[in-house]
Amino acid sequence: QVDLVQSGGGLVQPGESLRLSCAASGSIDSLAAMGWYRQAPDKHRERVAHITTRGTTNYADSVEGRFTVSRDAAKNTLYLQMNSLQPEDTAIYFCNAEKLSGGHYYTVAWGQGTQVSVSS
Repeated sequence: QVDLVQSGGGLVQPGESLRLSCAASGSIDSLAAMGWYRQAPDKHRERVAHITTRGTTNYADSVEGRFTVSRDAAKNTLYLQMNSLQPEDTAIYFCNAEKLSGGHYYTVAWGQGTQVSVSS
């Protein structure tokens, strides 16, 4: 079992930055990747960023160049640095933990979610 606890988030103005954290505990040695998703009101949850245990990253086009995903293996913590935030980035953000089977990643845990609001 893997448990994820998120922190960070809040209300910022356009152009400002925020950093989200996601602390993992439990059976984390078996994880293959972690990611960040977001869900805005009346929209489907979308993947924002993804990082494998080898350090390979992937971003949604909408955040490429503004968001950076990273992880601190010693602290078992995943981060999402969000710069140049815009109102359209407003959403609830979730981290997830993934394992790998048959060449495909699948989610084994979700964080509790944290609100990010961008408004002037």
